[in-house]
Amino acid sequence: MAEQIVIDPERDILGLIDVQPTFMPGGELPVPDGSAVVAAINRLLAGPFAHAFATQDWHPRGHLSFASAHPGKLPYDTIEMPYGAQTLWPDHAVQGSEGAAIHHGIDPARIEVVVRKGFRKTVDSYSAFFENDRATPTGLDGYLRARGFTRIFLAGIATDFCVGYSAEDAARLGYSVCVIEEACRGIGIPLPDGRTTLDTSRERLTAKGVRFISASALAGV
Repeated sequence: MAEQIVIDPERDILGLIDVQPTFMPGGELPVPDGSAVVAAINRLLAGPFAHAFATQDWHPRGHLSFASAHPGKLPYDTIEMPYGAQTLWPDHAVQGSEGAAIHHGIDPARIEVVVRKGFRKTVDSYSAFFENDRATPTGLDGYLRARGFTRIFLAGIATDFCVGYSAEDAARLGYSVCVIEEACRGIGIPLPDGRTTLDTSRERLTAKGVRFISASALAGV
């Protein structure tokens, strides 16, 4: 019989990463099948999880991660920023826009805190915990520790970017981390070696102790 993971309502929390229309079909930076995460996440929120947090990409206009801010550059080009390599994106998740809102279909009842990231014009932010300089904190770690959470289950968009970097940082900070596969979708940018960013992200995270699990492994779903 497959292992069943029992959720501890005092120690476990569900993290909703960037569940925003901007990343879904019809949005500015659509992720394939991105809207499918909404129903999957609502099942989790209605099931075993008593607590959840959410993140929002929250960019000012002209953010330096936008290709439009760099004449001659195209989306998915890479440039060097003071903090390292930066993928350039279409304009997306602009502050106050409909696309930047948490998707209206998400049940907010158990979302206890929302962390906005990427609001500094000169640095992008994939992780729920740190800006892309890998040093500037969002404050989420302090919140989770103050509340006593030790295990984080992640869902949302995109598996190979904001979900993945959030998982990596959570593991680095000492949390036990699980990524719920049915409740995530990825971009899968092709790489020169024939793999995609989904392949390399999974390899990197697994090596750091992050578990990829099915929702069916969670008791009560």
